[in-house]
Amino acid sequence: MTTETARVPVGFIGLGNMGAPMAKRLLEWPGGLTVCDVRAEATLPFTEAGARSAADPAQLAMHAQVICVTVMDDAQVIDVVTGPAGILNSAAEGAVIAVHSTISDRTAENLAAVCADRGVEFVDAPVSGGAPAATQGSLAVMVGGSDAAVERIRAPFECFSNLIVHAGPAGAGTRIKLARNLLHFVAFTAATEAQRLAEAAALNISELGRVVRHSDAITGGAGAIMLRDTTAPIAPDDFWFPILSHVRDLGEKDLTLALELGERLNIELPLAQQALAGLGAGLGVAQPVLDRETS
Repeated sequence: MTTETARVPVGFIGLGNMGAPMAKRLLEWPGGLTVCDVRAEATLPFTEAGARSAADPAQLAMHAQVICVTVMDDAQVIDVVTGPAGILNSAAEGAVIAVHSTISDRTAENLAAVCADRGVEFVDAPVSGGAPAATQGSLAVMVGGSDAAVERIRAPFECFSNLIVHAGPAGAGTRIKLARNLLHFVAFTAATEAQRLAEAAALNISELGRVVRHSDAITGGAGAIMLRDTTAPIAPDDFWFPILSHVRDLGEKDLTLALELGERLNIELPLAQQALAGLGAGLGVAQPVLDRETS
């Protein structure tokens, strides 16, 4: 971190469940911290610790060159950036607005264009890891924006994150977050399907949860197979072919057994059926149906 970078004043708008622990990691930022929230009481712990408070985003932008935004949704983000008391009313040319809220990628692209017309950089920078990771300074941040903007925000972002991925231009950070959360919530749905199967089999689903958390902490869960840079089919002489073929074979065997158990217990397992049908192709090692049936 250069001396110039360390002197960049930072602002933080939105001090809720995610914003507050992120902003707390910036209290010792050498360039100073200004905070803003619609709830005046939310700023008190920060002002008591030495931060400046602002009445609205426009006032905050008068004191900050890197401005982090963590509010609820697209409408709030648009208002914070472009509204009557929004950041763009007073942001200096060259300032960077970083939105950590998960919004539409179209909204991110549109705001980037509006900001560019005012000489302000916009980055969409959604985070992953939740409040515990924010508290520990170990969030993952997925950034969409220009190279210059990413370099300006990197040092302050390192106060609350230990993984910063520059995904591409504005909108790309949001798109990678949406793909990540697709996995997250599909996995949650699969977890509920597994619980129904276990419960129908008269098992303790709390114990099932313990097993899942224990093994995923070791294996890495679904992320353990996300190591290739393409989803294209894998050639037989490729390094990954025997590895992912083995994963496919184990998965198809275990999914078949789980579906047989579900049939006996009269439990529908639609995600398991889709997984069995698409596992091989998804891994890039599809196996012909005849081979699958005779192997």
